Amino acid sequence: MPKLECPICQRTVTYASNREVPFRPFCSKRCKLVDLGRWLNEEYRISEEVPPEQAGPGSSPPPPPGRIDS
Repeated sequence: MPKLECPICQRTVTYASNREVPFRPFCSKRCKLVDLGRWLNEEYRISEEVPPEQAGPGSSPPPPPGRIDS
């Protein structure tokens, strides 16, 4: 039987089908909402900018630093 470990509370859940864990990868609705709250409070962040050569196809390069005069 598959197991999952909740990323919020570290509880291990064993299940037979995906229907038994509707909030996967979380163990419960509570843990899912805790995670959402962390995103909304900006507790999770991307630590650094992705260099343009790693950004992927179709992405535009960032504008050069400095002042833009209109």
